[in-house]
Amino acid sequence: MKRRSFLQTTGMLGLASPALLEQQATVPEPIIIATWKNEKGTQAGYQKIMETGKALDGVEAGAWVPESDPNETTVGYGGYPDRDGHVTLDACIMDHLGNAGSVTFLEHIMHPISVARAVMEKTPHVMLSGAGALEFALSQGFKKQDLLTEKSKKAWLEWKKQAKYEPKVNIERHDTIGLLALGKAGEIAGACSTSGMAFKMHGRVGDSPIIGGAVFCDDEVGGACATGLGEFVMKTLGSFLIVEFMRQGKSPQQACEEAIMRIVKRYKYQEFQVGYLAMNKKGEYGAYAIQKGFNFTITKNGKTEVIESASYMS
Repeated sequence: MKRRSFLQTTGMLGLASPALLEQQATVPEPIIIATWKNEKGTQAGYQKIMETGKALDGVEAGAWVPESDPNETTVGYGGYPDRDGHVTLDACIMDHLGNAGSVTFLEHIMHPISVARAVMEKTPHVMLSGAGALEFALSQGFKKQDLLTEKSKKAWLEWKKQAKYEPKVNIERHDTIGLLALGKAGEIAGACSTSGMAFKMHGRVGDSPIIGGAVFCDDEVGGACATGLGEFVMKTLGSFLIVEFMRQGKSPQQACEEAIMRIVKRYKYQEFQVGYLAMNKKGEYGAYAIQKGFNFTITKNGKTEVIESASYMS
């Protein structure tokens, strides 16, 4: 390289370096948050982010924990079946580039979140459903298995004696798992996974696979995720709404509260629960629910904490 060109190049680098240093200094530490008391999930997700650096890997790894836990009756393996005895799963995932994948009404696959990611990365589509989603999963090497455990089968048989469909508020203080994470580069990703409402009508799908309902991420702003009775999250596109509120300048906490108010102003909210989580690109987070009892889990700097959310109803 000629001396003059070398000096010009190094001079440009010298001018750029303060800005680069400032940019690096503003990148927050990796962080992952999840709905409900999901310490093992956020810890697994955080560890994965530390290994790969990627928020997307973190939210997928976090969802894997309840998906494979037979004692977790609202997500994946061991989830309560629908009224006909079928365990049907829904999941979605979204990265910082706006890419998204989703599966609905999926049977026989333990990790629907990974099938959703495969839909995002290996097909031109966003959502696959039912038999088509299963066929795709099997083509990608996922193993078919029976997801109905004896525990969940027993609960279903007991329910059939009266066969009354009645959504429960804060059922066992857990529900759908929704996750948000910031990776080492400060990028955001989100995910959601569920087996849906216990003893639902066969074919019912809630908000969990809906981009903009259960999860929405925008790398210019932040992300949001939802839990609770999905019909009302879908009717208000809660996660998308929260991100747009943050885009307008509201804090994550304010945005969650505004989204809950959108529900309570329109619907009879007293008998059901919806909870929201949000996080902006600074790593600031907020949570709000219709009723008391919603909590969330955060892992940051290697430390994990379960936090009780504020709520509209006291």
